[in-house]
Amino acid sequence: MATLSDFNRYGEEIQKLMLLRTYPIAVKMLEKESDIPKGALRPKRDRGYHLAQCQAFSLSRRQGNTVAMLKEDNWCWGALMAYGLVDPRVAEHYPELKDEVKKIPAIEHGRYVGVVSAPLKTSGFLPDIVLIYSNNAQLNNMLHALSFKGEGVISSPLYAIASCAFSVVPALSGQYCVTLPDPGELGRALAGEDEIIFSVPKEKMEGLVSQLKMFEERGFGYRHHAFLEMRPDFPRPEFYKKLFRECGLDADDIPTWPVQ
Repeated sequence: MATLSDFNRYGEEIQKLMLLRTYPIAVKMLEKESDIPKGALRPKRDRGYHLAQCQAFSLSRRQGNTVAMLKEDNWCWGALMAYGLVDPRVAEHYPELKDEVKKIPAIEHGRYVGVVSAPLKTSGFLPDIVLIYSNNAQLNNMLHALSFKGEGVISSPLYAIASCAFSVVPALSGQYCVTLPDPGELGRALAGEDEIIFSVPKEKMEGLVSQLKMFEERGFGYRHHAFLEMRPDFPRPEFYKKLFRECGLDADDIPTWPVQ
């Protein structure tokens, strides 16, 4: 079983291998207030203001803060409903919410009192999941690496709102997830228009890092990506040629791949 130091190392390695602009973050659900790590920022108590959950994630991935969000710290309905911090039946009184709440993944009310996030490489707690904010090419590279161990095909609902719900709740049950930052995360939590969220359950982190390191060693890692000209009859791996010959298609007169 991976230790805390292992997860801290995973955070350093993923950021280096993928050239990420912000820290991968450790996310843990809190069953009771005493589970809050010592020194964690409590927005309402410590700074006298409230945050949306996406803003708390932003503080962790951009500024390196450990942030604990309980019910009283929240300033958006998404995490309150999705993480079961309030009774979801209250949404029935609000026409603007009642249909939306039914669409988002949610944890049963009362199971947790809140959530804590921190940069994975410095986290003082074992995460339940890891959130990696990347661009599309970086996500593609991670999924490509996972495909070499029989994974990488991910079924994630894409929805315009509540990225705090879709990026966290399904991953708690062991699923990889891909989530679009919602309008609030784009507008108030500094998410970039080119960013997408990859959620990795804790038990899958070791395999992801192992595959990324293998990819790097083989020269397939993200750091080896380069833009090429729009080239016809481009060099291809040998199995492409064999497949094309078998199908009666042109395959030869192409330099052996890879071309230096």
